[in-house]
Amino acid sequence: MAANLPPLSAIRAFEAASRHLSFTKAGDELGMTQAAVSYQIKLFEEKLGFAVFERKTRKIELTPKGALLAEGVVDAFGRLRQVFQDVTAAEATELVISSNTTFAVNWLASRMLSFQMQNPDIAVRLVSYGPWEKPAFDQADVTISACYPPPKGNLFIPIVAAEFTPMVSPQLAETIGGIKTPSDLLKLPIVDPDDPWWRIWFSAAGLPDADLAKWPTSRMGSQALEANRAIAGQGVAILTPYFCRQALRDGQLVQPFDLICEAEDEFWALSYQPLNKNSRKVRLFRDWVVSELKRDGLECPDAKPVGP
Repeated sequence: MAANLPPLSAIRAFEAASRHLSFTKAGDELGMTQAAVSYQIKLFEEKLGFAVFERKTRKIELTPKGALLAEGVVDAFGRLRQVFQDVTAAEATELVISSNTTFAVNWLASRMLSFQMQNPDIAVRLVSYGPWEKPAFDQADVTISACYPPPKGNLFIPIVAAEFTPMVSPQLAETIGGIKTPSDLLKLPIVDPDDPWWRIWFSAAGLPDADLAKWPTSRMGSQALEANRAIAGQGVAILTPYFCRQALRDGQLVQPFDLICEAEDEFWALSYQPLNKNSRKVRLFRDWVVSELKRDGLECPDAKPVGP
């Protein structure tokens, strides 16, 4: 039973002293003085009721009972050290990233090889969560979130603003002779008409009473899915231009208007728990994300804790 064990500090002192057969060397290993080790061994022997060391001039030797104890204690500490080493090594080299679908598909998937080439010793495990799932803030080293703010106390960096504007496939636009005014959009199917971004954009475009009710209610909940529908010609989607740059360059989508709106207090954020702020793998990933965004012309502030 645990209650019958000597104090852990005394067991540690005994384990080290039994390996070195020296109180001085045991103290050097444990960061203690020779006198402190001697005191811990005294407590150890008093708890057991028998001597574990025979003190001789300039040296110590294990008693028969001490040798029997040492065999089991040294082995147990060896296995304990190995377990900690194995777990620590795995923790140091596996980076778990929780990301929403949009960022995972439209950003991370096409760039992750770059991070892995720069950091070959870090194994990346990407856990993307669906449109209606909450991010696993407490189960990942780093979380990329949009609709869900990081928990209080987490460190976070706003990385991409929630900007939006309508986009459509050029083929669908041509079915009505092209899109020349915002009202032309209403002649085409609207992807996710219940998305509040539509109301914001149409109001900014001078159509606060735009009739979206005639289109079937749907809610993809992910720009990655909405963009795919738009590319397939199923309707006009309201999307963040930053995440659609490739589709725009390739001509899969067109952005009919320069008007881009931004949702107040909404943004994609990279966040992590305070205990990870000094983690090498987290620091390397955070700095890599920021450097990639800067290459795209985006500026990111320093990480700061989430307030109340």
